[in-house]
Amino acid sequence: MKKGQDYTGVTIVYTCHDGKGNFLLNKRGLACRDEQGMWDPGGGGLEFGDTVENTLRKEIAEEYSTDVLSYEFLGFRDVHREHGGKKTHWIALDFKVLVDPSKVKNGEPHKFDEVKWFTLDALPTPLHSQYPKFLELYKDRLN
Repeated sequence: MKKGQDYTGVTIVYTCHDGKGNFLLNKRGLACRDEQGMWDPGGGGLEFGDTVENTLRKEIAEEYSTDVLSYEFLGFRDVHREHGGKKTHWIALDFKVLVDPSKVKNGEPHKFDEVKWFTLDALPTPLHSQYPKFLELYKDRLN
C-alpha cells in the first residue's frame, strides 16, 4: 500500500528562514518524485512510530545540513493532488523554522539542483504547486 494514494499520508512541510526576511528554497532535480525544476520550501513524510518534531528536525538536517534553532507550527492543509495519474491525499502539517544561514548547504545534491535564499517579494519561478497556497494561508505570520 502506498502512503498518500491508498490511504491519507501525513507530511511535514516547512519554510526555513534566517530571522531577517530571507527564506530558503530548493530547486527540485530529476531524482525527485514529482515537480522537477520547481522551487520548494522542503518537507517529508511522517513515518509510522516517529514524532512530528523528530521528522521536522530530521528532514531539515537531511535536506539543508543544519539544525532547527526554533520553530512555529502554522497550521495544517488538506492536499489533494494527482501523481502518475492517481489521486493523492496528504495532510500537511506546516511550520516556519529558524535556521542559521551560515550552516545551510545542499544536503541532498542527488535530489536538489540547488538551494538558495529569497525574500518573499522576490521568489523564483516556477514554484512548487503547493507553495502559493502555503504563502497565502500564512503570509501574515511569515514576516
